[in-house]
Amino acid sequence: MASLRVVRRMFCAAAETAAAPVAGSRWERLKNSKAGVWCRGLVSDYKEACREIVVGTWERPVKTSVYVTLLGGAWACFYTNPDQSSFETALLERSNQLGMLSPWIRNATSDGHVQSLVKLRNEGQLHHASLGLLSLVYRTDYDPDTALYEAQCSNLSLPWRELPQRVLDVGFVGQWWILGSKMKDYDVNEDEFKHLPAHMQVTSPPSVQEVERSERLHRESWFAVTVEDEDKERNVVDRKEESISDESQTKALKEEQTRA
Repeated sequence: MASLRVVRRMFCAAAETAAAPVAGSRWERLKNSKAGVWCRGLVSDYKEACREIVVGTWERPVKTSVYVTLLGGAWACFYTNPDQSSFETALLERSNQLGMLSPWIRNATSDGHVQSLVKLRNEGQLHHASLGLLSLVYRTDYDPDTALYEAQCSNLSLPWRELPQRVLDVGFVGQWWILGSKMKDYDVNEDEFKHLPAHMQVTSPPSVQEVERSERLHRESWFAVTVEDEDKERNVVDRKEESISDESQTKALKEEQTRA
């Protein structure tokens, strides 16, 4: 029995010593392979880059804050960059706002700009180009879906040097700036005031006292007239009438005395 135990221990020890070199050799071969060397180099490079970022942030906080602000602003501009559907929605909203006004009080500049954009949209000549941080809306001569040779030939397409002349709007930070500027005072027809003198065409904003007085009168108009106020007004009117009648009687007496 003792000899069997000794033999069994010998076989177990031999198996353990044989298995250990095999496992170690496989791991060593994996680390020394091309893929292992590349992965170790990649991990070390990322580790060194992260360490340099942390050290640079700690040593130059102003420069880091500027970079972070620029990156955050660029991400915000990219995230809020308007697309073509937003432009069409804004154009239809502006067109509805002008349609609710009478033609006599519409601003000619706003109405003409919106009507031209609507016409180009209906004819398929409005196109949208996204530049990442901002978007452009430009016009073309033909609808790309038409079967005309000029519209389908790539050699006759819109050259890039003419793009600045054909830009109709610029989308930035979720807004279309040219459309918004054209819609300023869209309910004021300036042609109605062009025949007035120069000093009457320009209106100055009201002062603080005038605004407070208007607000006070507006608040007082909400209150109902009481009976006491009506009685006071009626008494004042009666007194005025009595005084007028007394004056007329005294004048008549004086005229009679002078005649006598």
